[in-house]
Amino acid sequence: MPGRFEYNPILTVITRRLMRMNPQRRTARSRQRTSVRSIEELDELLSEPTEAATDTLGALDGDIVILGVGGKMGPTLARMAKRASEIAGVSRRVIGVSRFSSPRLESQLQAQGVETVRGDLLDPKSLSALPDAANIVFMAGMKFGTTGQESQTWAMNSFLPGLVSERYRHSRIAAFSTGNVYGLSPVSLGGSGEQDALNPAGEYAMSCLGRERIFEHFSRRNETRMSILRLNYATELRYGVLVDIAQRVYAGQPVPLSMGYLNAIWQGDACGMSLQALGSASVPPFVINLAGPELLSVRRVAEQFGECWHKPVRFEGQESADALLSNAKKSYELFGRPRVDAEQMITWIADWVSRGGATLARPTHFEERAGRF
Repeated sequence: MPGRFEYNPILTVITRRLMRMNPQRRTARSRQRTSVRSIEELDELLSEPTEAATDTLGALDGDIVILGVGGKMGPTLARMAKRASEIAGVSRRVIGVSRFSSPRLESQLQAQGVETVRGDLLDPKSLSALPDAANIVFMAGMKFGTTGQESQTWAMNSFLPGLVSERYRHSRIAAFSTGNVYGLSPVSLGGSGEQDALNPAGEYAMSCLGRERIFEHFSRRNETRMSILRLNYATELRYGVLVDIAQRVYAGQPVPLSMGYLNAIWQGDACGMSLQALGSASVPPFVINLAGPELLSVRRVAEQFGECWHKPVRFEGQESADALLSNAKKSYELFGRPRVDAEQMITWIADWVSRGGATLARPTHFEERAGRF
């Protein structure tokens, strides 16, 4: 593999910050924080609005309904939307919709000013009863458990978008998709761009492409403004590909190298960009990659965690010449670069894991190359 791709992410420093509000100060403040001490502190950090997201929500009219708010990323996005709206001086309802298998999450969101609605989105009566809103964030979907439940996967990922498109045909919609729709791309090319051909592998990725096509169809037919967000590995301290690697190193387990390179983006930054994308919604849909700027070597990331803990690192397999990678240059040009880089994420995760910090116990299966989840 060409040497330029096998660098240590700890030594990679993002020198250009395309943030408008004192970028040097933001960077310095981030560097000063070497540890996140509690879940409460983590949630506060994750949901801190970006200035650009605050500006976007300040300029948009109407309430926000978040469909599928109970997932890994939904609570962060809902809290950020509420905080950004308040900072912008906009009075709006932020409403999270989910089955809420966790009553505790529902109570936490309500305590933070996010209204909640329980409902089954695949039930037409439940969907029609949801509040009207000018802004919809579609986060519902199914990934893990796809194998053996293919029909349910297609219903959630491809059929439901049609129902939502009809229900909210007069709203603007930001719909989450995935970088999996691109399939594997040569590492030497630096990741797939929005203009590249799509080549999904496996039923999950194919059903996500179905999601995109259904949203596009209804955007064109109903003239509904939409954005499609192809996300590649949102990461925080309890979940994400970097956490998966860290846990393996800490436990003395071998780190798989079959998917030898990856992107990772701080979940708070991905949420900020997602809210900004509401302001870019168009007909046909505006399509954008959301991913970290660094092309990270799994081997180097694992070795860095080993150095943090003075632990040996074991590997299994070898790096392939291709990987699931996204080029998110377009998002940085439009929305600004992430506030938290890979160096900072690795530092925080190393500390969190060594202290026994809570995790969501949901591995990403980043090593999966055939698209079977």
